[in-house]
Amino acid sequence: MTVHLHERGVFAWTDWAEALSGELHKPGRAEDGSDYFDCWVAALSSILVDRGVADAETIMGLQQSWQRAAEATPHGKPIELANDPQR
Repeated sequence: MTVHLHERGVFAWTDWAEALSGELHKPGRAEDGSDYFDCWVAALSSILVDRGVADAETIMGLQQSWQRAAEATPHGKPIELANDPQR
């Protein structure tokens, strides 16, 4: 998704690198990099909000919906938003 948004001109790669680096170097981040994915999501969410592509509430709602869908999806089956029991 990040590469796709960059290719569509939503943000420059240098802006993305700066956003991700900022997340990775925040105090309290895992020194072993085990929270890299969390940093990636936070950076992407931040840059989308900053650019006015989405608001933080919408992003959080989608994150929660994907989490519920993942928890409701049987192992080995594709995770789809339609699997969110609250949708």
